[in-house]
Amino acid sequence: MAGKNSGDNRTRTSVSIFIIAGLCCFFYLLGAWQRSGFGKGDSIAVAVTKTAGENCDVLPNLNFETRHAGEAGGTDESEEVEELKPCDPQYTDYTPCQDQKRAMTFPRENMNYRERHCPPQEEKLHCLIPAPKGYVTPFPWPKSRDYVPYANAPYKSLTVEKAIQNWVQYEGNVFRFPGGGTQFPQGADKYIDQLASVVPIENGTVRTALDTGCGVASWGAYLWKRNVIAMSFAPRDSHEAQVQFALERGVPAVIGVLGTIKMPYPSKAFDMAHCSRCLIPWGAADGILMMEVDRVLRPGGYWVLSGPPINWKVNFKAWQRPKEDLEEEQRKIEEAAKLLCWEKISEKGETAIWQKRKDSASCRSAQENSAAKVCKPSDPDSVWYNKMEMCITPNNGNGGDESLKPFPERLYAVPPRIANGLVSGVSVEKYQEDSKKWKKHVSAYKKINKLLDTGRYRNIMDMNAGLGGFAAALHDPKFWVMNVMPTIAEKNTLGVVFERGLIGIYHDWCEAFSTYPRTYDLIHANGLFSLYKDKCDFQDILLEMDRILRPEGAVILRDNVDVLIKVKKIIGGMRWNFKLMDHEDGPLVPEKILVAVKQYWTLGDTNSTSSQ
Repeated sequence: MAGKNSGDNRTRTSVSIFIIAGLCCFFYLLGAWQRSGFGKGDSIAVAVTKTAGENCDVLPNLNFETRHAGEAGGTDESEEVEELKPCDPQYTDYTPCQDQKRAMTFPRENMNYRERHCPPQEEKLHCLIPAPKGYVTPFPWPKSRDYVPYANAPYKSLTVEKAIQNWVQYEGNVFRFPGGGTQFPQGADKYIDQLASVVPIENGTVRTALDTGCGVASWGAYLWKRNVIAMSFAPRDSHEAQVQFALERGVPAVIGVLGTIKMPYPSKAFDMAHCSRCLIPWGAADGILMMEVDRVLRPGGYWVLSGPPINWKVNFKAWQRPKEDLEEEQRKIEEAAKLLCWEKISEKGETAIWQKRKDSASCRSAQENSAAKVCKPSDPDSVWYNKMEMCITPNNGNGGDESLKPFPERLYAVPPRIANGLVSGVSVEKYQEDSKKWKKHVSAYKKINKLLDTGRYRNIMDMNAGLGGFAAALHDPKFWVMNVMPTIAEKNTLGVVFERGLIGIYHDWCEAFSTYPRTYDLIHANGLFSLYKDKCDFQDILLEMDRILRPEGAVILRDNVDVLIKVKKIIGGMRWNFKLMDHEDGPLVPEKILVAVKQYWTLGDTNSTSSQ
């Protein structure tokens, strides 16, 4: 009996040990599952990505090549998908917040009617903007600088209105851009050479530039080869398609105007600002428009003014304007420049150049009876729909420019705003970690989309730019990135983006972006839909992405899986080919990647096409 009992005891002991070990393993796995977030829709994501094969870097059914597309995929048949229909042909070039009919209902005073006026929710379109018949992929850079397919922007008015100014010429099935302009009939290159004799354009000191009233953006187009990136803007007015031409050429541009609202850029953003016969009344209203340029111009930055009223004594007859008016206009500009502590460093022919002093505060204190009114202490980067102020933005309070490196060192050097502790919650260490993280992410993207390095994508947008890590990791002369800072972002870091030698803009994605349809080749969005969850309709954001994306353009979305599952369902009705993929660190990470290609289709097509 004793032997039998000891055997039973040993059996029970073995079973107990086995049960305890099993429970330990179970709770360990349960804890890992809870920490990873697995289970929040991850099973769906894993099932989808498995269809791409064992190696998630290979997408056999998603073709990024021009004028080709793979079979549509990514949506379960059991899901109810709303098919979004094409809009009427009249909306081919629709710009919701700069709609011409709506604009004419607003007052013309101070260009108010040319500012952003977006439709209310009940008037928003819920359809897909069609491309014009015959639309083709733009030429690769640098050929795109000089040639634009006629079918992509079929407007000849500028070829007639600006025929003698060498802006644009119509030749067969293309527009040709000779590089001329109203103020540089010999070409933008020679004009920039003249500026470079005064402004340090060649050594990386001047990297970011603002071109106000840019026309077809030839100035910005020819600055590119000198490693200067220009943000160009012009209104949607009688000169049809100025900004559309600029973006078809592969030059950064937005629809915009200097009116009553502050420009959508942070303070101290640009190394140089430029106006070439831009018809902006700089001397009006005691120089308020010059004060706004001063806000976005870095201490030590340059302002270039070409055309009227400079050298009015010689040119007033050619300009067909009374010399008294021109003399008064220049007097007001000179007075405003003096008040802003801008020093005129050159005036040659019809071009004058001022430099903003680095220590403008001491300059103004030395001026006797100065009429300068300094803005009250506030955030100079808070600009979205805020009115311009009749005051001068102080230099202090948002970065130290003495430590700003020349470009390209600037790209990965610690930005002054971060070095000086002016971005809450972002230390030098966190900034460096962010840069490292985005190098890793971009490396993964290049494995997913082999065309990222080829120049296939010229105009790229990052819809939620953060510290600019995506654009910095992707940096290449073959393309540029529009870094968008959502106005509802937790941290306003657009100033940091500019300090890295990149460009960007503030925007609220509950509204349409200030651009024409089909102006971006690739759109990236990190955490955007999580940010706008419960703020506005995901469908509205996705329709806006579709509006500004070229046919056969690519999309990369990075977000939490539960959000991307909702996004995926909407995309299923949008004529996009797409796949949901795991994070580069594996399926247990709740953050996923959705990649997509917009199908090629044009006006009159009953179905989208995958090849021609």
